[in-house]
Amino acid sequence: MELTYADFFRPRVRRSAAVYDAAAIVGGSVFIALAAQVAFYLPGTPVPVTGQTLAVLLAGVLLGGRRGAAAVALYLVEGAAGLPVFAGWGFGLARFAGPTGGYLLAFLPAAWLVGKLAQRGWDRETVKAIAAMLIGNAVIHIGGAAWLACLFGWAKALAVGVGPFVIGDLLKVLIAAGLLPLGWKLLAKLPRVRA
Repeated sequence: MELTYADFFRPRVRRSAAVYDAAAIVGGSVFIALAAQVAFYLPGTPVPVTGQTLAVLLAGVLLGGRRGAAAVALYLVEGAAGLPVFAGWGFGLARFAGPTGGYLLAFLPAAWLVGKLAQRGWDRETVKAIAAMLIGNAVIHIGGAAWLACLFGWAKALAVGVGPFVIGDLLKVLIAAGLLPLGWKLLAKLPRVRA
């Protein structure tokens, strides 16, 4: 297994490492919550364009499968418990029953999967990083579209829940996947000092 970005800075002392992991998970959930507020609706779709999807995938890649999924799980629990962390400062269990519910639930396996791929070194090469992010995006779109299909049928689900987001998601993936290997090149120049 390869190091993730978070592993690069993780302390060796068990107690410090546990505090570090907890802080990374909380930080990941806050990052996702803040990215969710970068949101706007395209005409004719009940699902907003947000920075949330990119943040979920980055949480997985940067933290690894276990911590990335834990950050997403914490984010979902925060929103379900009433904290205004969902898009447009939304909150509550009703969000899981609405048009965005499938996307929210798909964030968890997407973060875990891209995190596991990052742990196998996929974030160190541009082509593999693009593939990992595209796979994660596909998981999110499949989950979102499946739930929308329950609400509106498959034709409308694909028309309003997938199609309008493809170009934006591709741009986000290309930007993130281009920066991830560059980040590793920069980290390779730093001494790895851990407590």
